[in-house]
Amino acid sequence: MQFILASGERCLYSMTIQAWPLGDPSGILSLIFNKRMTMTSEKVTVGFIGAGGIARAHAFAINSLRYYYNDAPEIVAEAVCSSTSKSREKFAGLFGFKNSYPLEDFVSNEKINSVYILGPNNVHSEHFKAAVRMPAVKRIYIEKPLCSSQAEEEEIAKAAKDNPRIKIQAGFQFLFMPSVREALTFWKSGKLGKPLHFDIKYYHGDYLKKEYRDQRQTRLTAAPDGGAMADLGSHAISLIIAFMGDDIQITSALQGGQFADVISNSDLFSLLTLFDLKTKAVGTLSASRISSGTGDTIALELYADKGSLRFSSQYPDYFEFYLEESGSWTKVPTGSNYKSITSFPSGHVPPGWLRSMIHAHYVFLTGNDPLAFIPDLQHSLSVQRLVRQAATHFYEFRNHILTD
Repeated sequence: MQFILASGERCLYSMTIQAWPLGDPSGILSLIFNKRMTMTSEKVTVGFIGAGGIARAHAFAINSLRYYYNDAPEIVAEAVCSSTSKSREKFAGLFGFKNSYPLEDFVSNEKINSVYILGPNNVHSEHFKAAVRMPAVKRIYIEKPLCSSQAEEEEIAKAAKDNPRIKIQAGFQFLFMPSVREALTFWKSGKLGKPLHFDIKYYHGDYLKKEYRDQRQTRLTAAPDGGAMADLGSHAISLIIAFMGDDIQITSALQGGQFADVISNSDLFSLLTLFDLKTKAVGTLSASRISSGTGDTIALELYADKGSLRFSSQYPDYFEFYLEESGSWTKVPTGSNYKSITSFPSGHVPPGWLRSMIHAHYVFLTGNDPLAFIPDLQHSLSVQRLVRQAATHFYEFRNHILTD
């Protein structure tokens, strides 16, 4: 049987059929693909725009694919680009990229078919518009947040529309955690009933330290380019849209936390109240850079009329659900198990943030995960719309409530 993958590649599958343990959201038996799958081979020729810390994480993820997936494509690290020759040359040498270029030379490269946009937020749009015009490009992976303004959203949407052959995926890695992957499948099965309310938060505490803030001034720009909601909250918004859909609306917002060295319109803590037009469910979403003792914590709670579901990155190897009919909580262990695809090194080993990034790259380059929620351009624009609207609500709060 032949399928067209999300990557646009044609694949032939030999398959078996079995019931998905947690239920199939459409009531149809899940397709579990066996190891006799054959895929049209393609050499993936990669180019990075950006050579900072997040680019290092992506280089690690790409280089790790062959250890986790038997069908990982052959990858050639062709070129890295950044604004300074020193940073790009060092990056190329450390991580095995053949060439280091300024942007004008990078975009004329005729070998690169997969571009990763990993530079500062305020140049994502410029880099995206340059990448879509590259002669051989087939895929663009763009880090979050997508861009910094409504005008840039419109420019990116138009550039993508004019180049429909290009696959686009955004850097919302939490969607690719095994526990989130299975929790989303279970939630969409409908077993918990109609959504009533929800709460999601993503908290850090490092910006409490002045020396930490001093080293990250480029992230302390005005919202929606910078701030906690753009940096951390965009991940939370991505998750709630994946679970609830993109009919989410902001009804109000709060902003807290002040330091003399941080401009007032770069939120350190922020909270949104949300309303889902489709289900009428309501909820809160908060993001923080100044919550002491939280480390790196994202937590989601969803409440419905037949039960509830919860997940926390503090316990990444499982999610939990509660059913009114049983009156008890059930823990669903997931470990590092991407069922039907891979469980290397073991399904019992807890995953980490980098493990979800590796799987995000696998999906980006192969399209081979029928259970994955793929953060495509439409999803990313929906996230960016709320990030941008949140900045307007923060302005209203600062100028009409804090000043009263």
